[in-house]
Amino acid sequence: MSVPVPAGVPVPARVRVAVAGAAGRMGQAVVSAVEQADDLALTGMVDPALGTALADVLAEQDVDVVVDFTQPDTALENALQCVDAGVHVVIGTTGFDIEPLRELGPDAGANVFIAPNFAISAVLMMRFAAEASQHMARAEIIELHHDGKLDAPSGTAARTAGLMRGDVPIHSVRLPGLVAHQEVILGDVGQSLTIRQDSYARESFMPGVLLAVRRVPGLTESPLVGLEHLLFARARPTADGVQ
Repeated sequence: MSVPVPAGVPVPARVRVAVAGAAGRMGQAVVSAVEQADDLALTGMVDPALGTALADVLAEQDVDVVVDFTQPDTALENALQCVDAGVHVVIGTTGFDIEPLRELGPDAGANVFIAPNFAISAVLMMRFAAEASQHMARAEIIELHHDGKLDAPSGTAARTAGLMRGDVPIHSVRLPGLVAHQEVILGDVGQSLTIRQDSYARESFMPGVLLAVRRVPGLTESPLVGLEHLLFARARPTADGVQ
């Protein structure tokens, strides 16, 4: 519900958001979330199914942030277009090489934020798994997603394994009826520990997406990978010391 602003109090400008992949299931959820947020304004929807191209939206609309939930083979080019246009980008697409974004350097003119998973519970699961791996002998990951997910292993599973100590095998399952689920199973002498996270609906990702949209313009590092950097004062380092 909107709260009226008292007379004489300046109204802060709303962040203008375009969504790439707007016709997809995640894209539709992002469009709905942006439309419902009082401090955000939807100014563009990009998708081949809608007959709209990112270049046209960037040229013809006022956009502060682009949210990308597209495909692994288009996400990188989309991000480079955004940065070249001076538009910040939040990327939820996984399965592509981000090194070209790292090569842009600190003077790129716009920030890039990437998260393999925007669910708060998933970020907590990764954090707990990283801590547990310091105290258990071995671990393996089982990640389960809907049958339309293109990349395997998932970005979440790869990120989790990268945060943990040791070599962590990943097993991927793709089945109809699933959304996004992951188990981290850790074992030691005479004991085991299972950490499980489940997303039953795409709405579970929206608080994290909107947090990233609001924070990406003020980032001091780009590209920044992982929602944990926005949630915690100091993100926990990975097993090799790199955050």
